[in-house]
Amino acid sequence: MSTIDVAVTVNGRKRTGTVEPRKTLADFLREDLGLTGTTWRAEHGVCGACTVIIDDRAVRSCLQFAVQVDGSSITTIEGVATDGELNPVQRAFMSEHGLQCGFCTPGFVISATALLTDNPDPTDQEIREGLSGNICRCTGYQGSSALFAVRRAR
Repeated sequence: MSTIDVAVTVNGRKRTGTVEPRKTLADFLREDLGLTGTTWRAEHGVCGACTVIIDDRAVRSCLQFAVQVDGSSITTIEGVATDGELNPVQRAFMSEHGLQCGFCTPGFVISATALLTDNPDPTDQEIREGLSGNICRCTGYQGSSALFAVRRAR
């Protein structure tokens, strides 16, 4: 099968790779770049666990081919912290016990970070809508710790 060279900036660092055209961004990040914080389960874009920020937009990395993001800037969960310090969303998820088993946490943190970048003071309804594409199998969403975490982080 043919391969294509890809050059991206991931978490502020230039990265390159050679991929098959059908390789997803999630697989490129995990397998080729060793960034395993981006998790995936559904591989159909429905769970949100694989969410990353591509050129300032929250995107499901399981629905993007690596070749589609050539030249883009990508932020993964590994790039959210600054100089080893957790960002406000990460700290809020910790203090509000929004981690549950942790599988969905990277997607929630990335989605919340993107939401607060676009809208620094969202209403509870806007937070619910902003996180609606993320699924957590550990909670029934009543008294959602993710909602409380975003409230605290804003």
